[in-house]
Amino acid sequence: MKRTLAFGGLVATAGLLAAGLSAPAQAAGDVASDPLASTGIQAKNIAAFWLAENAANLIAATPYNVETKVAAKHLSKGGPSADSKPGIVPAIGDEKKTAAKSKNVNLPKTTGKVFFADGFKNVGTREKPKFVAVNPHWCSATSVQSTYHNLVATAGHCVYDTVSNKATMNYWVFVPGYYQGKTPWGVYVGKTAYTHYDYDVYEDGDRDYAFVTVYNGLKVNGGTADRSAPVNRTEVPKATWDSYVKNFPFLLAGTEGGKYYVWKFVDAGRLGDNVGGQGLAYNQKIGQPVFVFGYPSGSHPDGNHAFSGNTLKWSYGKTFPAQAPAIKAEELQGVKSSFTGEGSLGSAWLLKYNNGRRLGYLNGVTIGVSDTDGNDRYDTSVSPYFDGETYGVYSAAKNNWSGSIA
Repeated sequence: MKRTLAFGGLVATAGLLAAGLSAPAQAAGDVASDPLASTGIQAKNIAAFWLAENAANLIAATPYNVETKVAAKHLSKGGPSADSKPGIVPAIGDEKKTAAKSKNVNLPKTTGKVFFADGFKNVGTREKPKFVAVNPHWCSATSVQSTYHNLVATAGHCVYDTVSNKATMNYWVFVPGYYQGKTPWGVYVGKTAYTHYDYDVYEDGDRDYAFVTVYNGLKVNGGTADRSAPVNRTEVPKATWDSYVKNFPFLLAGTEGGKYYVWKFVDAGRLGDNVGGQGLAYNQKIGQPVFVFGYPSGSHPDGNHAFSGNTLKWSYGKTFPAQAPAIKAEELQGVKSSFTGEGSLGSAWLLKYNNGRRLGYLNGVTIGVSDTDGNDRYDTSVSPYFDGETYGVYSAAKNNWSGSIA
């Protein structure tokens, strides 16, 4: 176990600060949290960024492939160990139900894609803006159980920016059931991200996971993402429009006949109410079978383009202990899988998945893939081992309200 020394709830980071590194925005014990969109109007601005021009930026996004290929080692003995008693959190709607059997493999509604981008540029005009995302990317993610049905789980580096000096990714949203620009249950903008302190500060691969609270989903009023359609916009005073030009440019819906318009959204409801939420399992024995659900994309090392990333895929196998020293990960779990790394980052590992209810217990998230036998085909996915410290991060996130922003 890796723990930080805390005094009165404040993490001791004097050495880091002296070295010119910054501490996380908020930290208590082993948990770090950082804001993604602090206010409702900021969140609506981000949603408009992705929905504009018939979801052009969503469609243009490519799979995030940073740190996907790892040299994983399959350990014959040893490996991760529980730091306390095994525990589970039941899935949404599954709190009082008994197990049922089904022979079909039904894909979960809870899984989708998270999107983020480096920035934007306006290729239109001030009166008729058209914002194009710079380096838009996506990862896999899933909805999980929480008090307010508003929590998403994914890989830590699909939320926290390990490439630049920024704390978190920009314009972060979750789209469950995403398919070629379609957002069947709306767009859910991230409010606050939670991860382990060791990942936030040290990029510890054994803690490469994150839980993100999201606002209620947003849909455009007319059901299509055409900002020029009258049903999708609302008139505002010129002073408000001028303010949006400076502070919330994505919300602009243009001018016409001396009138000024901004986006009009409708509330799509809470994430967990719409698609459900997986349970959580931690301190579980290695060697149990799991389903892995995600959106793999890209090619194997031999050039075989196995997955498009357009549709949700699954793999199945028993976990085993693994290591990947190159990403500072000594207590991982692995599973045999042909998923390629691009797009599959953040894929949900579900223990005891019930095909009838499409629910199980989240017991891992993909953080990398490996070709362990050297035949130029990826054959293994790896995840942090979910232990009591994972549950601690989850517990810090699960009781935080976000609410409607429409």
